Amino acid sequence: MSCVFCAIVVGDAPAVRVHEDDDYLAILDIRPIVRGHTLVLPKRHYVDLTDTPPETVAGMAKLGQRISRAARQSGLHADGNNVVINDGKAAFQSVFHIHLHVAPRQTGDKLSFAKGLVVRRDPDREATAQILRDALAELPH
Repeated sequence: MSCVFCAIVVGDAPAVRVHEDDDYLAILDIRPIVRGHTLVLPKRHYVDLTDTPPETVAGMAKLGQRISRAARQSGLHADGNNVVINDGKAAFQSVFHIHLHVAPRQTGDKLSFAKGLVVRRDPDREATAQILRDALAELPH
């Protein structure tokens, strides 16, 4: 099996399971950026946001929200959570089976996702918005 997450889903690869139901699996990240860093993935294989049905993304978000709440109410003592989907190689996706990261955060924990980024300004925001509006108009709802 070429997809490690598919292998985990069927039990052919090890993982520390946090939650499992008929459609989704939540596991601890093997390379956590913080304690409790959890991955939420659909059991069915989809590569990224472009091929994942909206209802599947919504289900991932719903489970991610529950895990975020649990991180706040548990012994992890999270003050907040970063919840993110890395969509494609350019966005640092490293396993090409869509998944949502839930990273519990504590005030002052020194973790920075935007380290080194400079505030940038779009020279023509209206033109950029029009490019996106035109592309959205071509896509099915």
